[in-house]
Amino acid sequence: MTEISDLSGARGGYPHIRPRRNRRAAWARALVSENTLSASDLIWPLFVLEGSGQREAIPSMPGVERLSIDLIVEAAREAAALGILAVALFPYTDPKLRTDDAREAFNPDNLVCRATRAIKAAGIDLGVILDVALDPYTSHGHDGLVHDGVILNDETVAALVKQSLNQVAAGCDVLAPSDMMDGRIGAIRVALEAAGHHDTQIMSYAAKYASAFYGPFRDAVGSSSTLKGDKRTYQMDPANTDEALREVALDIAEGADLVMVKPGMPYLDIVRRVSETFKVPTFAYQVSGEYAMLMAAAERGWLDGDKAMMESLLAFKRAGASGILTYFAPRVARMLSSR
Repeated sequence: MTEISDLSGARGGYPHIRPRRNRRAAWARALVSENTLSASDLIWPLFVLEGSGQREAIPSMPGVERLSIDLIVEAAREAAALGILAVALFPYTDPKLRTDDAREAFNPDNLVCRATRAIKAAGIDLGVILDVALDPYTSHGHDGLVHDGVILNDETVAALVKQSLNQVAAGCDVLAPSDMMDGRIGAIRVALEAAGHHDTQIMSYAAKYASAFYGPFRDAVGSSSTLKGDKRTYQMDPANTDEALREVALDIAEGADLVMVKPGMPYLDIVRRVSETFKVPTFAYQVSGEYAMLMAAAERGWLDGDKAMMESLLAFKRAGASGILTYFAPRVARMLSSR
């Protein structure tokens, strides 16, 4: 029998410490897993199209389609059945309705308002998130109003308030201002309170970068062909990190309930800093360019698509994200449910 005194010479390190013991079997790996991904972590972005029974493929986003409102309702029903808790709706606005003043954004019968009402009328138990920005409705493709080539801040904020109240009246649960105008969160929150919408959540695109990864999304909403110039005077410089913390702090102080970092994978350092600094629900958007890259590589056999998809989403959780907006949402949820 070994006496306790015989162990006094044992030292730390190999072979006494073998980290592979915790990795030797699937059950052991699961038991010590630090982060997990579930369907409740996912938000599914959907693109709304006019018509009935209509679906249009988006070539730059393989597997993603624009859907007419009846099919959006079916997608929302599928999302709820898969355990996805919310969908985010984006319109493909008829080019004839795109104007310099974005007036279609204020139309109570615009695409996203009708889609929201249809989801709510169907009694589907999930949240509806609506984007607050003017780019799907402007003839110039910018998120704000433009005068002599300058994107106007305060005039745009007034328009965003009007858009927000229109969308809340349609029944949306969460407003998601993605425009990056100064002061828009506070203005929207004041207007919501004044109108009695005390429980409407604001998910602020608080740190949204002027990124090259948005191209396929602009194809999806039809703004890629209309955009004049770029968005660097209001979206953030990809070189900056401290600025992101300042933007997030301002939005929280102005009344944001949830904050978002966009894009996702190239900005995981920002997700981590925001999550650790503010301790508020922090979301990330795995944007269209990220999705398109993974899909293109998988289609060519350069990556295992399913494994790369799951690994990319787990990275968001590891960085501290409370949830992820991703076009992979239904595919991931189905995989998770089959495990």
